[in-house]
Amino acid sequence: MVAAFWVLIPARLASTRLPNKPLADIAGAPMVVRVAQRVAHSGAQEVVVACDSPLIAQACAAHGVRAVLTREDHASGTDRLAEAADSLGLPEDAILVNVQGDEPLIAPKLPAACAALLQRTPQIPMATCAHAITESAEIFNPNVVKVVLDAQGRALYFSRAPIPWQRDAYTAGSGGWTMQGQPPHPVYRHIGLYAYRHRFLRDYAKLAPAPLEQAEALEQLRVLWHGHSIAVHVTEQAPGPGVDTLADLERVRAMWLER
Repeated sequence: MVAAFWVLIPARLASTRLPNKPLADIAGAPMVVRVAQRVAHSGAQEVVVACDSPLIAQACAAHGVRAVLTREDHASGTDRLAEAADSLGLPEDAILVNVQGDEPLIAPKLPAACAALLQRTPQIPMATCAHAITESAEIFNPNVVKVVLDAQGRALYFSRAPIPWQRDAYTAGSGGWTMQGQPPHPVYRHIGLYAYRHRFLRDYAKLAPAPLEQAEALEQLRVLWHGHSIAVHVTEQAPGPGVDTLADLERVRAMWLER
């Protein structure tokens, strides 16, 4: 039986590469609304958008999506969700799933799987997702975040570097590093979806930034730095593309219409 869980979607109006990104139209509805509509099929108790602008809240309301207005000055989406969870009055042990507001093609079963993993591991306060990488270009791409797991499926480290480094499977050439066949050990791509218990989300937002987090520009390293564990659900299917740029948006619009 899947645990009861809530999906919270952080949405910030300002975006350097794509202004007003949450409100970008996808087949007649704002992108953040499309995300909410997708995860509404995940089995969540409720789906709530945590936003920083009345414009986003109004757009959500127009499409029947609940939104909570939060402060504009939050440093991260995690901080925004912590405020939203408190304002919703959710139980301390409630499982909250953070789904990014720029993932309109997310598989609805992924939030449920992440929540179920957290339910099965009561000693762990946080969970996330990953999938195996098969393309050499992705392994060596610093924009693709990798994660290494221990024997129990918990995260050992997240990095933009190709980890684990497969000494005998990679070759340096004039065009950079390449992979010779499939590496002997799986390389996992981190999927930026998280599940937390409410009480830990509140504590997480208060943790001091970590040196490793700042070096890699990966907020989840703050959790490991402070001695907490992150369980990882490994899925066979890679998620649909997210939206960071106008080119991404056009691609997702085309894929949405195809579906």
